[in-house]
Amino acid sequence: MSVNRCVYLFSRLQRHISTRTTAGNCPVSPGSGLLHRPHRAGSAVCSRHVSSNSSSPKPPDTSLFVPISLRTDCVSDGSVGVELTQPLDKSELLKVLNRFYKKKEMQKLAADHGLDARLFHQAFISFRKFVLEVTSLTADLHIILSDICSGAGHVDDLYPYFMRHAKQIFPMLDCMDDLRKISDLRVPANWYPEARAIQRKVIFHAGPTNSGKTYHAIQRYLAAKSGVYCGPLKLLAHEIFEKSNNAGVPCDLVTGEERTFMDSDGRASGHVACTIEMCSVTTPYEVAVIDEIQMIRDPSRGWAWTRALLGLCAEEIHVCGEAAAIDFIRELMYTTGEEVEVNTYKRLTPCSILDHAVESLDNLRPGDCIVCFSKNDIYSISRQIEARGLECAVIYGSLPPGTKLAQAKKFNDPEDPCKILVATDAIGMGLNLSIKRIIFNSLIKPNVNEKGEKQMETISTSQALQISGRAGRFASVFKEGEVTTMYRDDLPVLKEILSHSVDPIETAGLHPTAEQIEMFAYHLPDATLSNLVDIFVSLSQVDGMYFVCNIEDFKFLADMIQHIPLNLRSRYVFCTAPINKKQPFVCTSFLKFARQFSRDEPLTFDWVGRHVSWPLSEPKNIKDLVHLEAVHDVLDLYLWLSYRFMDMFPDTGLVREAQRELDDIIQQGVRNITRLIRATDPTITNPLQTQGSRGGQAGGNNASASSNPLRGQRGSGEMDSSLASRLVRDGLLTPDLLRQLQREWSKDQKQESTNQSALDTEPHNNNNSKGKRKKKKK
Repeated sequence: MSVNRCVYLFSRLQRHISTRTTAGNCPVSPGSGLLHRPHRAGSAVCSRHVSSNSSSPKPPDTSLFVPISLRTDCVSDGSVGVELTQPLDKSELLKVLNRFYKKKEMQKLAADHGLDARLFHQAFISFRKFVLEVTSLTADLHIILSDICSGAGHVDDLYPYFMRHAKQIFPMLDCMDDLRKISDLRVPANWYPEARAIQRKVIFHAGPTNSGKTYHAIQRYLAAKSGVYCGPLKLLAHEIFEKSNNAGVPCDLVTGEERTFMDSDGRASGHVACTIEMCSVTTPYEVAVIDEIQMIRDPSRGWAWTRALLGLCAEEIHVCGEAAAIDFIRELMYTTGEEVEVNTYKRLTPCSILDHAVESLDNLRPGDCIVCFSKNDIYSISRQIEARGLECAVIYGSLPPGTKLAQAKKFNDPEDPCKILVATDAIGMGLNLSIKRIIFNSLIKPNVNEKGEKQMETISTSQALQISGRAGRFASVFKEGEVTTMYRDDLPVLKEILSHSVDPIETAGLHPTAEQIEMFAYHLPDATLSNLVDIFVSLSQVDGMYFVCNIEDFKFLADMIQHIPLNLRSRYVFCTAPINKKQPFVCTSFLKFARQFSRDEPLTFDWVGRHVSWPLSEPKNIKDLVHLEAVHDVLDLYLWLSYRFMDMFPDTGLVREAQRELDDIIQQGVRNITRLIRATDPTITNPLQTQGSRGGQAGGNNASASSNPLRGQRGSGEMDSSLASRLVRDGLLTPDLLRQLQREWSKDQKQESTNQSALDTEPHNNNNSKGKRKKKKK
């Protein structure tokens, strides 16, 4: 047996012992040196687990502790203190208080009771303000201060009163142990007693895109007496819902915004297809299917996959996803005592990386899909394609599901003249598309990191494989897939990305539940919801196998409605609503919904209609189209809330009907997207379009590529059009300034050519003059 195998088995044994002793509240001694070896497959997770249990709790982030303001106009003991002693001189009081603050012994003693330097300073400022401004001090504090001022007492005698005040303005100091217990997230498997009460069988279907892994899991799902499908997208849930019912297996649909029951009386069917956040962890099933398991590490949504994997009450759990998750899922299931059976699949159709870039839109072919990572690039490229006399379909994330399906159908239809697709990475999941060639217009994508910050990054191997795998799908018109880039400089980068193996998954996401936040609020009744969540995450302890998901969106919504009077549970539910905080109209609607809800006034369709100015007309430009997409999201928000507060959002039928009508309007707008772009920005059509066409005809002509520095090393005029369009659209460059820059560039080019000619002839002239001088000397 190899050394690596021994280490692997020993680590599993150590984890087993650690888990059992922790569950029994027995101390766990640190493991041997083998557990602290550098990262190795199968052993790293265990190392993290043991070290996290043996380490002391991390200190809280005291910057999150917000002091409570105490009233200074209250009268507690009346004038008892004054009657027993004498009135206090405020100037003397100030000297006494400042002496107390400067004493290192007091600061050290306060630190031992949870007041670090930051909290000590804040508490003292509040204590000093209270003592100097309060209408009447308590008798005991008044007497102590009087004694100190008269020399009969010591300044250290103030400490108990200072700490009493500190715990009043920082109530978390008195219940820190309780808060730590509530926020202890180290054994999430124990949150689901129903699942732990049965012995589940876990089958991992591993393989790349278009390998049939989900198909095999769904076949078992359809054959079972009862089952649940958990997918990442509404489109995928809809697909399984339709596939199941078409196969004669009654299946319900449950998403955040929709409930469809096949039984006319509303009774639940044996099978249900749902988005993963909506799956029930208390309903028993024979088979459960968890799709795209690699998303368990998603910074925002990973908690939903963790919850489904650990909590579903099913005899068989079929997990589908990338092979990079196999080892991690094995280790995760080992903590529950459940073994994992792995079935691996290979891609059903070949897919190859081409050795040349497209370089120009003139070189597009039927079945091509250009992948962009921004809506502006989609607008620009679709306009240029149609200027060449070609039709194209458009798919991006903010489009309603119905519009995405309509555009996919248009592209897939062999009778339709539309043979080109321009899309974002939204095509990576949920849509069956007949694509021959994937063309990456860019390899840079905006991402949100664990802190909730937006940053531009090169796409990962996992993302590149997911998108590339859409080419040449099994059962489509094209039996082979191809992948390339628009620009030649990106092609070697893409090859490098795809040559790497996918990074193994090492952690799973967790998220605080409503019950945990309510327990926090019991101890900290005056804290805001945003502050409660911040403190929870600050104090939380997680096993090395887990991380706490990004809560920035949650906090954004919590801060937005903090001034609205809502009970904590309702406030929490509102803040978990899946809205795009980048859309001002959606955020404004969210705020109005919460305010109307707080007044205990039902949100009727008439009320919503007035807010969104219903009925709506077809878009005349891109701005109108974007607004219609935002209105669709607002109606989605209404439907989402209606299933949480049915009595307050009563008109779901009317709203859904309006949403279907709006979907048709948006579809019409997307079909005419080129006309909308032209209406939005007619000033940048002719000069750049002509220039782009010429650059495209030049193709790989190096002389043409090097003649314009704005093109860099792209070798195509397409980049000019895209960049200039974005600058004009974003208001960074006006059309007049653009034309002026073009004129100046042409002038500079002529001047440079003239100067170069002069330089070329100068040596020749110098030689001639030297010859003449020599002749004169002779």
